[in-house]
Amino acid sequence: MMSLRLVLLAGTLLAAPAAAQEVQQHGLVFERWVRDTFFEGYRPPGYTQAWDIPAAANRAHGGIPVNPKAIKYGTAVDLGDALRQFAIDEPFLLVIGFWRQEGDDKHFVNLVAPRIEPALWRKLWAPITRADLERLDATIKDRSLTPAQARAAALKIKSAPPFSQAIVVVNPKIDDRAQRRLQCSLRFDDVFTHLAPDASPAAKERAVLWGVEFPQPIASKPRVLVR
Repeated sequence: MMSLRLVLLAGTLLAAPAAAQEVQQHGLVFERWVRDTFFEGYRPPGYTQAWDIPAAANRAHGGIPVNPKAIKYGTAVDLGDALRQFAIDEPFLLVIGFWRQEGDDKHFVNLVAPRIEPALWRKLWAPITRADLERLDATIKDRSLTPAQARAAALKIKSAPPFSQAIVVVNPKIDDRAQRRLQCSLRFDDVFTHLAPDASPAAKERAVLWGVEFPQPIASKPRVLVR
């Protein structure tokens, strides 16, 4: 089998935009490994569909939709658009690969794949309501506010109940150009406390998912933030 290092350098991720390859190449390689290994090589028609792997493509692990995530070990798991995530009302698998940077490579050190039921999902969001999210989202996207004013207003809202009482963390994304989004995440510790209580959060020498060891490493240099 070609190593993940060679797969990445050979440019086989042609379905992804060039910008996405540059910033998220390790995530794309991880997702492809999950799809090829456990979901019959499913290929998504695009990168904007509701689930990365729909229920119809999941014949071996419960017949429910699946979302793979590649996350730096010890950091929060980014879930995506808050309103879209809040609306989930069906069971799903959240396949998380936690990685550590070692030189110019990323090594995966922990893999978990908790099944999340709607009742648990609602518990993670409580006591936030959709109206609360829409109010915060509207503040973020209020173009009468400067980016600095919008950030301050959003921070004030998210720092108070009901947002301060929920397990899910809302993350306003506001920059000085055009970005104004409301994302959400789960803290690293909360993933293991609430989603995978039987799994150890410790880093491991061998990262295994459903009995299959992840082939290391992924050639992916540390991200450089451009200011």
